[in-house]
Amino acid sequence: MTYKMIVLDLDDTLLRDDHTISERTKKALMDAQEKGVKVVLASGRPTFGMKPIAKELSLAKYGSFILSFNGGKIINCQTNEELFSSTLSINQVHDLYDISRRENVYIHTYVGDEIITDQDNQYTTIESELTGLPIRVVPNFKAAITEPVVKSLMVDAPEKLIVVEEKLQAELADEYSVMRSKPFFLEFTEKGVTKGTSLNQLINECGIKREEVIAIGDSYNDLSMIEFAGLGVAMGNAPEDIKLAADYVTDTNMNDGVAKVVEQFILNQAISV
Repeated sequence: MTYKMIVLDLDDTLLRDDHTISERTKKALMDAQEKGVKVVLASGRPTFGMKPIAKELSLAKYGSFILSFNGGKIINCQTNEELFSSTLSINQVHDLYDISRRENVYIHTYVGDEIITDQDNQYTTIESELTGLPIRVVPNFKAAITEPVVKSLMVDAPEKLIVVEEKLQAELADEYSVMRSKPFFLEFTEKGVTKGTSLNQLINECGIKREEVIAIGDSYNDLSMIEFAGLGVAMGNAPEDIKLAADYVTDTNMNDGVAKVVEQFILNQAISV
């Protein structure tokens, strides 16, 4: 199989624990793009928080793509064109706020290039550190949301959030896509919008078959694209159930797991598993 696109989650997949890309991985991805392979960065992060990595990998030069907000937006890095965008309505975000109060967990969302929350907390601080976006703590969360947003997150301790996730996936399945991106991040996007559904839209736009796509990730918000791609790859540091859903398990993010996939299945033109 000749692969034409490789889709990469960022945190704990492409990026090492210090949020950098190893030289081996960077070289492999640059070599793949030189061969005409499209590189897609697919993350729960907002677009702004992904652009420095896109620049480091020269995605604009090679006409590659950003798939941000867990599939909520698709950006052509070369033209800056927005190929797809979905949103949650103001009322939906207000409803999520009320549910977060009921469940006694923190909540934040994005307005412009800021993270909006009404309660300072360690998990929103982590989001700010990951994305580079500043936090604005507001006295009235609902009043601060005056236009639709791409996604919202409920955040809290993992043991607390896993119970909330199970409850809300059942309660809100008809209105939202609900998924965890990290143990302490529970994400809400428009119903039907996932990394997998947006990847499907992107390959149709590019004229690429799903069999020609490799998708690599480590967490539950990556599951849809891992299952969709011709070669779905789980990182060595992924939970066991993500590994079981994948076609192939690579090494960890700290041991060049992404580079090893690119080298084996793209640069060495190995036969797909």
